Amino acid sequence: MIRKPIILSLFIILLTGSAVAQKNKKKGGAVLKADNFRHYVDYFNKMEDENIAQAIPNAQSWDWMKANIPLFECPQQNFEEMWYYRWWTLRKHIKQTPVGYIFTEFLVNRSYADKYNLIASATGHHIYEARWLHDNKYLNDYLHVWYRGNDGKPMKKLHGYSSWNIYAMYNRYLVNKDSAWLMNMLPDLEADHAAWEAEKRLPSGLFWQADVKDGMEETISGGRREKNARPTINSYMYGNAWALSQLQNMAGNKARAELYMSKADSTKRLFHQLLWNPKDTFFETRKQADTLANVREEIGFIPWYFNLPEEGYEAAWKKVTDEKGFFAPFGLTTAERKHPEFRSHGCCQCEWDGAVWPYATAQTMTAMANLMNNYKQNVVNDSVYFRHMELYVESQYYRGRPYIGEYLDEKTGYWLKGDQERSRYYNHSTYNDLIITGLVGLRPRKDNTIEVNPLIPGNKWDWFCLDNVAYHGKLVTIIWDKDGSKYKKGRGLSVWVNGKKVASADKLQRVTGTL
Repeated sequence: MIRKPIILSLFIILLTGSAVAQKNKKKGGAVLKADNFRHYVDYFNKMEDENIAQAIPNAQSWDWMKANIPLFECPQQNFEEMWYYRWWTLRKHIKQTPVGYIFTEFLVNRSYADKYNLIASATGHHIYEARWLHDNKYLNDYLHVWYRGNDGKPMKKLHGYSSWNIYAMYNRYLVNKDSAWLMNMLPDLEADHAAWEAEKRLPSGLFWQADVKDGMEETISGGRREKNARPTINSYMYGNAWALSQLQNMAGNKARAELYMSKADSTKRLFHQLLWNPKDTFFETRKQADTLANVREEIGFIPWYFNLPEEGYEAAWKKVTDEKGFFAPFGLTTAERKHPEFRSHGCCQCEWDGAVWPYATAQTMTAMANLMNNYKQNVVNDSVYFRHMELYVESQYYRGRPYIGEYLDEKTGYWLKGDQERSRYYNHSTYNDLIITGLVGLRPRKDNTIEVNPLIPGNKWDWFCLDNVAYHGKLVTIIWDKDGSKYKKGRGLSVWVNGKKVASADKLQRVTGTL
């Protein structure tokens, strides 16, 4: 039961946030004009016969996008087109239920889904992507449904798949700074974490999961019923415990904060001790038989999504530029290409033995951005990051049109579910969050400093603009204009908050300013 004072504080925050947004819009300062990008949505609407419509049909898609999304412009047209396409497809998955808005994963109903066609697998991705929407109600409702939508209790299949929800919610807070909403969720999140510990802890202290319940069927390292200590769930459990420590500090609960940090530290220590394969220089799955699987899989990059590894393990990332490793013509493969069992499980039944999955690509690209921002390393640079983002964009086309599906052939780019209705608009990954936090480089943080570190090589784009970004209750604009002729706001990189310049540099580099 939510106490009345908390309800009142949430109501005030919603009113205040709305007022700030309206005030900022009235103040102006935006560089890009939304209507200049409407042609993308007109094209997307004409691409299809809309056979499935949920809360916001195609006819209302542009009005919804205009009210809710940041604007992005760049000289590489496919990056820009994909930006608006992914917001357009995310909107398709917003569904109104009797207990609030939710985000679906498939537009078609799935037999194994929870009530309202909810599937827990990609909830962390949904949070990261939708945290940039101007209206908080969609994510607020969605998470309330997952944790309270079953007559005040969690949905029955909340634990149907591994989850980094708590960590993702904390990272959403770094964008909207709505501490009251998050504090109200704290008891639910503590109970959720305790349930995961009870369900999945091994005698070693690590956590197990069958690959299918990681949302990753038919891997080389595991099996549908094997209880293996995988880099996935152990990274998630570390991230969730770490985030709970931050939340307890926010609540003023020092002892509880120390408890969760102790849990995170314990998982971190065991992770290095038991999942690092020094022979392969890679984090790998530990099998039920207590031996490493001895196969490099893309899940070995996930620990950096949570800044889990200590410094000194960065050699693993050499494999993202190795054509015998994970580097393929259409993106990052889910297993190392030279392994004898690569793509050995057949085709088209959701195999994770090598084909390219946007779900995994999004995790790896988030992890790579963290590596480049938070670690001292010389293994990958902005040219590597940019090339993989190019491949990610190029992969999201089918028959010459924008498309996001389940998974694809690493050499041809062919979507392996073909024309199956279930695969269209598959809401199982991020893209726009990668543009904001990785490529353009707005790094969410809890203090009053705004930090921007673009991961774009200086010789690639002469200009770009990310505009109308709702961040800490303000509107942020980030401009790169090499010679100052495009936007007439000066040469170089500049960061603007509510129309006021707060940071700048002559080159593409890390800059900071005060909000």
